[in-house]
Amino acid sequence: MAKKYDITLIPGDGTGPEVSEAARICIEASGVDINWDIQHAGTDIIEEAGTPLPDSVIESIRKNRVAIKGPITTPVGYGFRSVNVSLRKQLDLYACVRPSRYYEGVKAPYRDVDLVVIRENTEDLYAGIEYENGSAEAGELLEFIRKKGGVVRDDSGISIKPISVTGTRRIVQYAFDYARKYGRKKVTAVHKANIMKFTDGLFLRVAREVAEKNKDIEFEDRIVDNMTMQLVQKPLLYDVLVLPNLYGDIISDLCAGLTGGLGIAPGANIGEEYAVFEPTHGSAPKYKGQNKVNPTATILSGVMMLRYLGEHEAADRLDKAVAAVIRQKKHVTYDLKEDRDDPTAVGTMEMAEAICRRMEG
Repeated sequence: MAKKYDITLIPGDGTGPEVSEAARICIEASGVDINWDIQHAGTDIIEEAGTPLPDSVIESIRKNRVAIKGPITTPVGYGFRSVNVSLRKQLDLYACVRPSRYYEGVKAPYRDVDLVVIRENTEDLYAGIEYENGSAEAGELLEFIRKKGGVVRDDSGISIKPISVTGTRRIVQYAFDYARKYGRKKVTAVHKANIMKFTDGLFLRVAREVAEKNKDIEFEDRIVDNMTMQLVQKPLLYDVLVLPNLYGDIISDLCAGLTGGLGIAPGANIGEEYAVFEPTHGSAPKYKGQNKVNPTATILSGVMMLRYLGEHEAADRLDKAVAAVIRQKKHVTYDLKEDRDDPTAVGTMEMAEAICRRMEG
């Protein structure tokens, strides 16, 4: 008897509900039996709920253990920090997994690129330990720093960058385990240990220690600025990249650019107990309600979710259907056409329906 899964679905805000609905119908068309527990988060519910992330959302994920979500708006420079960061911290979703793979038919600078960025999700500058310039807390910290011989301007805002042995060890081990599970050949640790010797230096030292215990997988390291150049010039040399939080966020967008952009870039946030799947791109609120945006990244996040659940046959069928629709370039959104003004471009739901039909055929 086929298993039935209880899964939390967070539609998100902006264009989130549209791409989430597109992903839902495609996941259901794969044949996996799912009971969706729909929970709302984001800017659209702040007035009613008093928060962009109600406790009920966290409770649902803790109960169901697996969730898929649409993008949620993060204000720039003001307001709440980030629903995404809060989810990762509260549920200890320490591994952010972002594949970047070329699909035939997508306009991209390279073919045959197939990279996976594995980013530590809970530490580094995204830990949220910040002090506003002029605050009493910033003043106390400035005084402490000066007593230790540091030089910091009086009008500085301060952000703390914690990188731990524990956090590093588990993310690097996750990268090796992922490489082994999915037949990958090499793990590259990315850092800035030449300058930040006590944070990135720790990351590199622990990564090398973990590599010594996983000698069946090739290991190397790269300084982050050199890594950006290497990826632009010769991305086919790389396989699985493991990075601290901030570098991982930046490098994953670079890798998405190598394969066609964020519109086809899926993602997952995985911990020991829970997993949340989501597209890498943002909520694009200016396109809200227009049935226009590309649903591929959210649908491919659904593919990742199915693989996480062990539904590999369904995942493969959905992935192949996505690839076929993109390759044919007929029932695709405007950004996947040769000319973005092509009048034959279809909407978000029409592309999702074409993917469903491909699976049925």
